[in-house]
Amino acid sequence: MRERLPLWLQDSCAVRPRAVAAVGVVLICAVGFAGQQYWSARPRALTVPAVVAPGALPAAATAPAAAPAQEAGAGAGGTAARIVVDVTGKVRDPGVRRLPAGSRVEDALAAAGGVRPGADTTGLNRARVLVDGEQVVVGAPAQPPPAGMAGGMGPASGAGFGLGPGSGPLSLGSATVAQLDGLPGVGPVLAQHIVDFRTARGGFRSVEDLRQVDGIGERRFADLRPLVRP
Repeated sequence: MRERLPLWLQDSCAVRPRAVAAVGVVLICAVGFAGQQYWSARPRALTVPAVVAPGALPAAATAPAAAPAQEAGAGAGGTAARIVVDVTGKVRDPGVRRLPAGSRVEDALAAAGGVRPGADTTGLNRARVLVDGEQVVVGAPAQPPPAGMAGGMGPASGAGFGLGPGSGPLSLGSATVAQLDGLPGVGPVLAQHIVDFRTARGGFRSVEDLRQVDGIGERRFADLRPLVRP
C-alpha cells in the first residue's frame, strides 16, 4: 500500500530519527517548565517574628533614644551649672567671668587672660574652688570687711580667704560660704553644710552648735572653736 502512494506522501508519513529527537526535546522542556511552575506555586510556611519586650532591648538600642533626653536636660540646666565671679587686679583682662560650677581660681585667672608679669601672687591659692558671686583680687593689699560684717573675714591679699591680723573670730550667723571655706579644715562642701544648718535652725545659739553639723568631728571642732563666734 505504501509503495503505491505518492513520494511526497510517503515522506510525510515516514518517521525519521531526527524528528523523534526534536519531539523528545520539546516534551522534556515542557515537563521541566511545568515542574518549575508547580514548585514555585506550592504553599509555604511563614515564620512569625518574635515579639521583643521593651526590657529585653540591648543597651546599644536604647542609648540613642536616651541621648537626646540627656542633651536636652543638660541644655535646660546649663544656666544653673555656671557661676559668676569678678576677676580684678593685676590680670590682663579683668572683669566679670562666667565659669562652670566647680571651677578653681586658676580657671578664673585663665579666663581673665592670665596674671600680669611681676604681679605678686604670694598667698594666692590657685587650687581653691570658686563660689558664685565672689571677687578674685590679684596683687592687691587686703581690704577691710564690708559694712555689716564686722568681725567677719575680708578677702586677703591675692583673693585668699582667711583670718587676717586683728579681724577677730568669724561670725557663724553672717559668714558666707566663701568665708567659711577659708577656715582651716573647712572646704566648700562643709561650708555649705554649716550654712544649711544655720538656715534650718535659725542661726547659732553658741559655738557648741557646730558639733551638730554633719562633717564636724571633735578634732575639727577643737580647731574651729577659737576662730568663730555665734
